[in-house]
Amino acid sequence: MKNSESMEMYLETIHILEKSYGHAHVVEIAKRLGVSKPSVSQATNYLKGKGLVNKEAYGTITLTKKGKEFSKQIFANHQLISLFLEHSLELTAEEADKNACRMEHVLSDDILEAMKTYLYKNNVSIDR
Repeated sequence: MKNSESMEMYLETIHILEKSYGHAHVVEIAKRLGVSKPSVSQATNYLKGKGLVNKEAYGTITLTKKGKEFSKQIFANHQLISLFLEHSLELTAEEADKNACRMEHVLSDDILEAMKTYLYKNNVSIDR
């Protein structure tokens, strides 16, 4: 499934919030992404239409099974890229995380596999 960077950012953010709190709210998503509440409402309505989130009117937002699978992969890619940047380029965790956020939406599966191979060969565990 090919998705936009924006959609992936929303899914990853909902994943993180759901992992921490069991659900997400429009206000929390807006704060984390630096966007307006109406933008979050529009995006989550779109994601609901795609079967990726459950959204109660003025309530909680949770991922569907399909949304969880997709968001877990986005989050895993982010973690992999961040770890790779820390170990290969010796970036700080903060700098690696910031750059991973930008890179995760454009790298090919072949590049991600090459990063995994590099980390494996250098005895770096990719399980955080």
